[in-house]
Amino acid sequence: MLIRLLRTQLRPYRKLLAAVVAFQFVGTLASLYLPSLNADIIDKGVAVGDTGRILRTGGWMLLVSLLQIACSIAAVYFGAKTAMGFGRDLRGAIFGQVNRFSAREVARFGAPSLITRNTNDVQQVQMLVLLSCTMLVAAPIMSVGGVVMALREDVGLSWLLLVSVPVLAVLLGLLTRRMVPGFRLMQDRIDTVNRVLREQITGIRVVRAFVREPYETDRFGVANADLTATALRIGRLQAMIFPLVMLVLNVSSVAVLWFGAGRVDSGQIEIGALTAFLQYLMQILMAVMMATFMLMMVPRAAVCAERIVEVLDTDSSVVPAERPVTEVTGHGELELRGVGFQYPGASAPVLHDISFRATPGRTTAIIGSTGAGKTTLLSLIPRLVDPTAGTVLVDGVDVRELAPEELWRRIGLVPQRPYLFTGTVASNLRYGNPDATDADLWAALEIAQARDFVAEMAGGLDAPIAQGGTNVSGGQRQRLAIARALVRKPEIYLFDDSFSALDLGTDARLRAALKPVTADAAVVIVAQRVSTIVDADQIIVLEDGGVVGMGRHDDLLDSCPTYAEIVASQQTEEVPA
Repeated sequence: MLIRLLRTQLRPYRKLLAAVVAFQFVGTLASLYLPSLNADIIDKGVAVGDTGRILRTGGWMLLVSLLQIACSIAAVYFGAKTAMGFGRDLRGAIFGQVNRFSAREVARFGAPSLITRNTNDVQQVQMLVLLSCTMLVAAPIMSVGGVVMALREDVGLSWLLLVSVPVLAVLLGLLTRRMVPGFRLMQDRIDTVNRVLREQITGIRVVRAFVREPYETDRFGVANADLTATALRIGRLQAMIFPLVMLVLNVSSVAVLWFGAGRVDSGQIEIGALTAFLQYLMQILMAVMMATFMLMMVPRAAVCAERIVEVLDTDSSVVPAERPVTEVTGHGELELRGVGFQYPGASAPVLHDISFRATPGRTTAIIGSTGAGKTTLLSLIPRLVDPTAGTVLVDGVDVRELAPEELWRRIGLVPQRPYLFTGTVASNLRYGNPDATDADLWAALEIAQARDFVAEMAGGLDAPIAQGGTNVSGGQRQRLAIARALVRKPEIYLFDDSFSALDLGTDARLRAALKPVTADAAVVIVAQRVSTIVDADQIIVLEDGGVVGMGRHDDLLDSCPTYAEIVASQQTEEVPA
């Protein structure tokens, strides 16, 4: 998965990668040439007292060093540019894919896991790309070049290479092998910490209301301790790497000097050549260490790549048509024919055999007990999920054949849990129509019974809104969400229990103000309160995912026992019997 991900996402950066390889190649060759020049100074300059040769060779060393520095800087620059661009593109690809997901895929992965995959997982793969450009490319060049240059200096000591290099590679390989399962477990532990933290932040009011802070603290502590224990286990193994490397380096240095001293004494090798051989051995072992360090990062990056590719390879269950319909002649007529919906693996469908029509100028209400399938039914209309049976039609066209933009342009949805985005009142209202004027926004707020409290907020339309709308009350959040849908001026309004947080008086005034605005649009209201839907042109009663009654309020009181029971349970002066 890692190779596939890198091959796909790095394709636009082939020229930059070629530049990285070229600069690393030249820079590594320059660094390999320096010990040879140093040996030449010692053997042919210092040993014989030739000051001119020392100065000339030293000048060459200075030029080669400058070349090496310049190439290293260029390689790091292009490598960083490649890695940062790769990370940006990958995050964008994941974000775009998640945006295409239906509610089913989002629920399957979970928000905390999707956030981790688009942040921490991408960062791990991005770091691998960066270090590969700066270290991994140079390691094989330095290893092969170092061996060639070391043999050029003295073949008699070459057996030390055959001992020290494999020993270091085997020791580091054993450590890396033990770290692989830990890296996989660490990503799961990070997911768990994110999930627990997200739940606690989102549900802080519930936590405090039930005085569950100690319990939640312990729950987070367990998740945090698991992550810490996993990280420490991996960290202990990582901490052993540098001591082992230094042990092999130092033992190898001593061995070179020990056995090389005899060869110098016998005249088989010059002191400068011995010094160069020692430097080449150090370079070879450092290259092996760099390669092993990269191999140590590969397992974690591979785990992250699998999680990323899993998201990228997951197709949405809501798929646009190959040849979508882009022009529709109707003006907001909605029809459901024998619609059913069943979650994958569920033993029974959530909805079955739902059929009704909602026409412009008429209000269709849906009511039923909790779990009857009301919200699921409403989700089928804008294609948040697709029905598993039957057909949903907008203006006579199956929504699965309609171009998504054309479908969503015709629909104004107020969800059961109204969500406001970080910004201002105006930016949230213009989410429905970016071209809306301030006058349009105030008119929508007037209808939604939100004008007064917005006018009292510091800044009015420019008043700040926190993430999720947490700095306004539940009723204010609902009214702003309704105003947002009104700004859109759609042909079909979908209100998913959007009046539940309003008092009866505000509810009545809002519904009265909506009537002239929605006179030419189809309105579908999901509600729990009978007072909200008592004047609807058509009331659909759901029970266990099926329609058990359909008609007006007075008719259903006599013909539908389920509806009569709901009315009786809510009987107040505002609901006529």
